Amino acid sequence: MRGPVPCWAPCRPSVSEEVGPAVVLGFSIALIVFSLLLMLLVLMHKGKGGGLSDMFGGGMQSSVGGSSVAERNLDRITVVIGLLWFACIVVLGITMKMNN
Repeated sequence: MRGPVPCWAPCRPSVSEEVGPAVVLGFSIALIVFSLLLMLLVLMHKGKGGGLSDMFGGGMQSSVGGSSVAERNLDRITVVIGLLWFACIVVLGITMKMNN
């Protein structure tokens, strides 16, 4: 009766070795894109005083009644891009750990 066959050489590549470099490259590019988008979106938010946000027209609005629809949409887009940025970092960390 034969026992389990020892496998000193790699018998079969694992999933992380099959798609590792492509996944790392893809998520690295996505991380760079999401980082740039996040910087742009944060700079577009309305500031409390002078600054870069006034350059995009944020200082010309009156503060009569809460936030406008455009500001709420900008907030939502910023949160979604921030979550995607965070997800890219988590996936890259898991993939890098699996490759080591």
